[in-house]
Amino acid sequence: MIHMTETLAVQTIEDFLTAAETTQLTKTLDEHLAATGWIPARPSEGMTPPEPAQAILNAAMRRALPALRRAFPSATATDPWLYHDLKPGDKIRPHVHGVGDPQARPQRIARVAFNLQDAESGGDFYLDTCSADAVWSDVTPTVDSDYAPGTRFVHEITARTGPVNLNDIPHTRWTCSPPPGTTVVYGTQLVHGVLPVTQGRVRKLITNLLA
Repeated sequence: MIHMTETLAVQTIEDFLTAAETTQLTKTLDEHLAATGWIPARPSEGMTPPEPAQAILNAAMRRALPALRRAFPSATATDPWLYHDLKPGDKIRPHVHGVGDPQARPQRIARVAFNLQDAESGGDFYLDTCSADAVWSDVTPTVDSDYAPGTRFVHEITARTGPVNLNDIPHTRWTCSPPPGTTVVYGTQLVHGVLPVTQGRVRKLITNLLA
């Protein structure tokens, strides 16, 4: 059974990839970008990396799962990874994914983000916490749900959709600057985003942690 705290937890895995794996992943992505000419239409747009890159990341996730299950005991697998590439001026506005359909299987309980490259300045990942009732829906678990009784579910809120503008809600911002090689795992009911990149480039790989 999935407990609500899993969707609100935060965990980090230091040394998620070895130096050799990071080098190989970078090479694979660079070759794929050169071959495809992919350029994101907007900062939030992701590209599905080729299978060799997926294999490197999935092997790292299998190593990380025992540690991740301390905070996310229901975790079993991940979705395919997406690659994001942010340049100066790019940012990801505050948003929250939510769990989607609480009756669906498997369930998305968290997001996994690995920074392949950090910006020289700006581009920090952040989480926003708040006590506003407007973020939460009236949806409750059904009798046959995978979620524990009493679980609450947030609305899915983007910069363009949702019942509230997250910028208008009083909140506390937690900025994250993990050391190189670290992956950050955060519950799918947490508001998050990326500050504007001011110099350099952010190269990020993201997937869903599933239960």
